[in-house]
Amino acid sequence: MRIGILQTGHAPDALIGQSGDYPAMFARLLDGYGFTFRAWAVVDMDFPASIHDADGWLLTGSRHGAYEDLPFIPPLQAFIRDAYAAGVPLVGICFGHQIIAQALGGRVEKFAGGWAVGPTAYDFGGETVTLNAWHQDQVTELPPGAQVVATNDHCRNAALVYGDRALTVQAHPEFSPDFLGGLMRTRGRGVVPGPLLDAAAARLDTPLNDRAIADRIARFFLQPRPNRTPV
Repeated sequence: MRIGILQTGHAPDALIGQSGDYPAMFARLLDGYGFTFRAWAVVDMDFPASIHDADGWLLTGSRHGAYEDLPFIPPLQAFIRDAYAAGVPLVGICFGHQIIAQALGGRVEKFAGGWAVGPTAYDFGGETVTLNAWHQDQVTELPPGAQVVATNDHCRNAALVYGDRALTVQAHPEFSPDFLGGLMRTRGRGVVPGPLLDAAAARLDTPLNDRAIADRIARFFLQPRPNRTPV
């Protein structure tokens, strides 16, 4: 199965040599499921020619806000709506989670409760899943068709499913502890409150459940879709 990665941001230059950019992180996360990958840096206005250039689409995180007036956001939202209408499956992570919701009629905004940073526990239907978080923005109003499948006290809409058409997660299963620590050093100070960063740094060795989310993403992409519009 061909997975197209729509890259909506870039990792800090200082960390790319060690961790790679976001497409490389997702290729590692989803290694072993039989997928092939191609990335388009939509943040730099590099878009696929067609929603059918891949069998499924994965939208990455970004330092940008879904609500910002940036050149790549209107065509990305149009692409999301077209793929969704045709039944080409979409997976969104962090910014990807937010931009899919916004494109389909939901609302994204800065959360009054502040940032979530570091290993964070989420309730996935009674299963506790711990993932690295790095966000202040949240989906605050659901679009039509979205069902909440994960939540916690800080992030009510932490993961959403839209039938067999989209699966989105606010946290970052692709972020290793080393990468998150580097992100806190390179982008955190002066942006995220210092005590919150210090508390997150002290928890970086918390065991994560990234594989559980990788399995969930893989099952979502690979499920049969008899009503999908053919290429």
